[in-house]
Amino acid sequence: QVQLVESGGGLVQAGVSLRLSCAASGLTVSSYTMGWFRQAPGKERDFVAGIRGSGGTTYYADSVKGRFTISRDNAKNTVYLQIHSLKPEDTAVYYCAARRPYFVSYDYWGQGTQVTVSS
Repeated sequence: QVQLVESGGGLVQAGVSLRLSCAASGLTVSSYTMGWFRQAPGKERDFVAGIRGSGGTTYYADSVKGRFTISRDNAKNTVYLQIHSLKPEDTAVYYCAARRPYFVSYDYWGQGTQVTVSS
């Protein structure tokens, strides 16, 4: 049974940094493409960052390039999202997801972690 459990969200002030974690069980993060998505109030869920299983190539939405960094710790089977210089518009529920190699859609999702940025 696959489980993705996000943590690290909270209420923070603008300008600070935050690291979100996604602990996986039932799958090996280095064998999947892992992604982070976010959903702001009243908006659709958007892709933020991804890291490919093979080789660990990372890729980002244009809106977050330079401020967000995705990484993984294979020993801990955990994926991270480091967010620098948080802005109020980063307020959203952040979700971790896993996609099997060569598949288009993400198969597994976490429950999400809320990030609220105050100005």
